[in-house]
Amino acid sequence: MELRQALIALSLVLLPAAAVAQVERYAVVVGNDVGEPPDVPLRYAELDAARVASVLQEVGGVRPENTVLLQGKDAATVRRALIAVNERVRTAGRPTVLLVYYSGHADAGALHLGGTRLELAELEQLVRGSAAGFRLLVLDACRSGALTRVKGGTPIPPFEIHLGERVAGEGAVFLTSSSASEDSQESDELRGSFFTHALVSGLLGAADENRDGRVTLDEAYRYAYETTLRASSRTLAGTQHPTFQYDVRGSGDLVLATLDSRSPTRAWLELPPGKSWLLFQENADGAVVGEVASADRVRRLSLRAGRYYLRGRGPEVLLEGTVAVAPGNTATVDESKLQRTAYARLVRKGEGNRDAVVSLEAEARFRTSLVSDAGLCPGVAVGVAIALRPITLVPRVAWCRTGYTNDGLAATTDQFDVELQASHVWDLAPVSIEVGLTVGAALLNQSFKTSGEAPPRTTAALQLTPAVAVSRDLGSQTYLYLTVAGATYLFKNESTTTETTSFGPSFAVRLALGFGYRF
Repeated sequence: MELRQALIALSLVLLPAAAVAQVERYAVVVGNDVGEPPDVPLRYAELDAARVASVLQEVGGVRPENTVLLQGKDAATVRRALIAVNERVRTAGRPTVLLVYYSGHADAGALHLGGTRLELAELEQLVRGSAAGFRLLVLDACRSGALTRVKGGTPIPPFEIHLGERVAGEGAVFLTSSSASEDSQESDELRGSFFTHALVSGLLGAADENRDGRVTLDEAYRYAYETTLRASSRTLAGTQHPTFQYDVRGSGDLVLATLDSRSPTRAWLELPPGKSWLLFQENADGAVVGEVASADRVRRLSLRAGRYYLRGRGPEVLLEGTVAVAPGNTATVDESKLQRTAYARLVRKGEGNRDAVVSLEAEARFRTSLVSDAGLCPGVAVGVAIALRPITLVPRVAWCRTGYTNDGLAATTDQFDVELQASHVWDLAPVSIEVGLTVGAALLNQSFKTSGEAPPRTTAALQLTPAVAVSRDLGSQTYLYLTVAGATYLFKNESTTTETTSFGPSFAVRLALGFGYRF
């Protein structure tokens, strides 16, 4: 029951103005990438603050003139802003709510704002002491590191908010992005914190489970919690659990955001199932707008009309492209119109979710003659290609057979190869170019048919083979390739006609046409 009461009360903070026109909402949104020594500068705290301020105005019912966005400001500026907004709240003459959001560095006792400190006790007093009927404080601060950086730079005791006595009004809620013993993390791919990104995506529609165009507090909190938990579970810093503490009374509507596709400035974007979709403003370098994960049941977002860049990640392929969203309409993403990139290419670029992609390769190959045989040596080879970022490694086994007839002597040569190829790949459109070097060992087993006596013999050889290959993807998991190689074999050769023995290199050209399947 206490949890339900907290959820009900918290909804008043973001209740749209159209639904409760008599309630005036105010927001102070703060982000600072710079803390105090030895804090490591963050990348996305200030961007997170801008995203929160924007979504509060778009769907949260906070008017632009009631929104104060502070990026990179010190403690004194934040203090003055809170005092000024509290004065506006006190003289508003109507029911009000106050939302305060912070993203940046902190320790157990204070927020770190560009070399200055705002004590948590003072911040709590400024929020609690507001004349607003309801107050919400959201703190996205703690620690995070490279792809997931540490907010705060060095391990320090995480902070907690402890609520004291009740104050006049409907109450106060304090929401944190992680529990007291965990790190709050940010992501290079999301260009923001996991928690803030999940909360914003949920309010834009990812949390709208019943598809009624309204995001309830229950939906938004569950979505933010589950999404943050799922995303942070894959990081080195560990799992992150958002938490809240509250001191509330009374009740209210559970609606956090109203998403109207009939708006002259907004529309719905429907996203296909089976993949995680990340949306950017206009192009791949634009601001991150929102996300729908592969496990999400809701596959649509409410967006401002405009052009967006999509990045969809499936089990074996990345889809990228742009989509235009017209006002008042529902747009559906057509996967066939997006560019498809197999994950082997992404690994080589350092952009994939994996460290390596493994493929099974089979090829038909032809080698020109060596000094010990004559004519082409047709055969087959199978290998396992391991695509890494700097190189691709291919261990392979091969076989070919050739022979000749000379003065009543018929000879057959079976060649068995064990090879290791290392190559570098340049991914172009629509093919990939590969340059590599193969080292290996070979056994040449010769058998003879003659009227006289000619026992079989086996010769060992070393192989050194530079090669150039061209490959083309047929689908997300299949591809064809053509290889041209100049093979050098070093072995002992015994002539049956002159009965002499020589030791040295023999050169041949090898062609291969192959098929690959990625796992």
